[in-house]
Amino acid sequence: MDDLDTRIRLKAFSFLEDLASRYGSALSRELLGAGFDFDGKRVPLISPQGIFKPALLPEIPISITTAPVVEGKARPYADEIGSDGLMRYKYRGEDPKHRDNIGLRLAMQRHLPLIYFYGLVPGKYAAVWPVYIVGDDPKSLTFSVEIGEKQGLIFGSEQMASESVAESVTRSYVTVSTQRRLHQQSFRMRVLEAYHQCCAVCRLRHAELLDAAHILPDGHPKGEPWVSNGISLCKLHHAAFDSQILGIRPDLVVEIRKDILEESDGPLLIHGLKEWHNKKLIVIPHSPRLKPRTDFLEERFVLFRQAS
Repeated sequence: MDDLDTRIRLKAFSFLEDLASRYGSALSRELLGAGFDFDGKRVPLISPQGIFKPALLPEIPISITTAPVVEGKARPYADEIGSDGLMRYKYRGEDPKHRDNIGLRLAMQRHLPLIYFYGLVPGKYAAVWPVYIVGDDPKSLTFSVEIGEKQGLIFGSEQMASESVAESVTRSYVTVSTQRRLHQQSFRMRVLEAYHQCCAVCRLRHAELLDAAHILPDGHPKGEPWVSNGISLCKLHHAAFDSQILGIRPDLVVEIRKDILEESDGPLLIHGLKEWHNKKLIVIPHSPRLKPRTDFLEERFVLFRQAS
């Protein structure tokens, strides 16, 4: 095992821990591109290329990157999850012998940990590590990627050979659950950005009290994580929306369920819910492609009517 390679990777992981403790889980491309100092030389962690190897590493990349979602375009193929619970990451180009693809193949053979940068919004990334290349399919031009656990950091295929079936299942579960969390984080950031960090109903501006509410839920056939399928709501109005206490008509007018309007239960009910009845959403995105889809609101409002 290459001691230099190992030391650089461990320093990179430590550097990312420090960044996360200072700046949170959404890290700027600027910080990641600046990287860290190693024996007097700079080691960046990200570049415009999805597969990145800094100059100090002789053979094997240190990171792979998925670009942020762009509204209105097909979701990036580079982070799809296969039926086996593994992430599919696309080759660099279509040549299996491209040096970047060879580098990831070597990472697989030596079972070396990498960093996965998931694009949340333009310029902001979530850093996930360790990830391992565990499969290579030249026909589909993809590598299979598994997300490991930081406590069980593994260097080298010899250690991996002793892994039990239960441990393999656990790693597959970690991969799927991590990817789901990343998608949700990206969706929330994109929705809140489109709504200027405000609740669409009451204009509350504290981001920590805001959620990205789905109009059609995740499991719905049309419930894709596009901003047009989301609305920025404070936690009270999100809970009311999900409970069919608060409905939003296709013309963006709020309705409160009839039994709630007839109920008497103090000022929070009056000012938190009742006073928004028959009022239009205060904040909506400027861009037509980011506004709530009328057909989605129509379908959701039917459920509200049924609950009423």
